[in-house]
Amino acid sequence: MILYPKYGDSTTDWTTLAADTMVHREPVMNLKGKWEYEDGLMLNGMNAIYQRTGNANYLRYELDNINAFVNDDGQIKGYFPEELSLDYLNSGKAVLDCWEATHQEKYKLAATILYQQFAKQPRTQSGIFWHKKMYPNQIWLDGLYMGSAFYARYQKVFGLTENLDDVVHQFLGAYTATLDAKTGLCYHAIDTSKQMFWCDPETGLSPHFWTRSIGWFVMAMVDTLDVLPTDITGRDQIHTNLVNELTALRHVADQHNLWYQIPDEGDRPMNYLESSGSLMILNAITKGIRQGYLEEQEWGSFLDKGYANALEQFISIDRHNYVNVNKIAHVGGLGGPNHRDGSFAYYMSEPIVANDHKGVGPFLMLCNEMSYRHQ
Repeated sequence: MILYPKYGDSTTDWTTLAADTMVHREPVMNLKGKWEYEDGLMLNGMNAIYQRTGNANYLRYELDNINAFVNDDGQIKGYFPEELSLDYLNSGKAVLDCWEATHQEKYKLAATILYQQFAKQPRTQSGIFWHKKMYPNQIWLDGLYMGSAFYARYQKVFGLTENLDDVVHQFLGAYTATLDAKTGLCYHAIDTSKQMFWCDPETGLSPHFWTRSIGWFVMAMVDTLDVLPTDITGRDQIHTNLVNELTALRHVADQHNLWYQIPDEGDRPMNYLESSGSLMILNAITKGIRQGYLEEQEWGSFLDKGYANALEQFISIDRHNYVNVNKIAHVGGLGGPNHRDGSFAYYMSEPIVANDHKGVGPFLMLCNEMSYRHQ
């Protein structure tokens, strides 16, 4: 194991260090037994590292943790389909990882159970999925990563095509519905019925942009471009939207090429550089460069500076030589039992934590993508 790298040193093998941290510090990723979207995010990071390195310890880690939830009949502990929550679907990507690695039937069964939720998921009048049944008529950017990216990948894995046009519709519709024409940024969410207490009564939009929600969205676009047929109508528009959204984000990045919790109000007291969203955006950029969706000449130096500063601003090493991802906004949402109003004060009030998988996952992914870059 690498010993005590210098903080902020981008030449360190952070990929191995971070992945080994998960294997040793969190052999059981979820002691509460909850089927959580952020755990799937983290496991996808571990699988990406396995795909590049071939280190079977990382695949075994993913298999062991998914096996704690998926039984031989494909039933998933902690999944409640009647809630019709897109959040439940994100870990389906880790189930697909397991299927592709082993072809054990239980993983196909489990992924199919999750996929079947799309047929029941309620939609807005324009045909975009509600984020959850309990959030009627609401489109959240988070949901594109949770649901629609899995929607696309499941069809790619099993050779289906009948709902690919709907995948495209989800991405294009969500972008159009949440876009601010002035800044080019997408708002966290919209209530298309314009009834919720948190929304603008004229537009239905939430009050603020939120860095992590945009991070979810740009990662989802990159991942979905990877699996859509190149000739499908609308794919080029998703690509254009991705470039436009990242360009808009670049305009509100701070001097470190990182992003504040509320990205366009970096000079406002209490606002802070937030790691999970920043890491997600950087991950989308570096994978976008590798996959040819972004130009190296335009984005490479911006990325390299952001990555080096992310290591310095967000990452620490403890006495056990474990990687810690710091400055993570614990949660962020709208409405619900806590009456979250989407105000600046609300986003500043949520706890700032370390090592939540919403930050660890994109750090694993980003380090892995940077390892491709440095090969």
